[in-house]
Amino acid sequence: MRPSAPFASPRPSPADLADRLHSAAIHLLRRLRREDDASGLPAPQLSALSVIVFGGPITLGDLARAEQVRPPTISKLIVQLEAQGLVERAIDPADRRVVRVRATARGTKVLHEGRQRRVAALVASLDSLSLRDRALLARALPVLERIARSAQERE
Repeated sequence: MRPSAPFASPRPSPADLADRLHSAAIHLLRRLRREDDASGLPAPQLSALSVIVFGGPITLGDLARAEQVRPPTISKLIVQLEAQGLVERAIDPADRRVVRVRATARGTKVLHEGRQRRVAALVASLDSLSLRDRALLARALPVLERIARSAQERE
């Protein structure tokens, strides 16, 4: 990752900001992904499980769209997650033709434990920051959250 040198201009361009933000996000996610190894699940299974746990029961088609994969890929992932007792299929009571996938208690536990490990790793990093840097980050978070929401709305 590039050093966090200040921008050359007091008004950096959107392209400069995007480049630095992209680099920082990639490096941060790679670092946090190491915490996922403790779950024993491959990244695609963890990602699908996350959508199911935090998004509630979901159809296979909607899950495939959320994960940006083809339906056969999501079907294979669900079979693997079912075999591990992390998800189950359920008939939609409103439309018995529809099958939804939902997390089991064990699947929810696995995912929440993984999130706790990731958050703990971030806490360790944030603890080393000065109070001033933490306050700066706290002020920047609403902006980052808006960027993330606007990206989701475009999908």
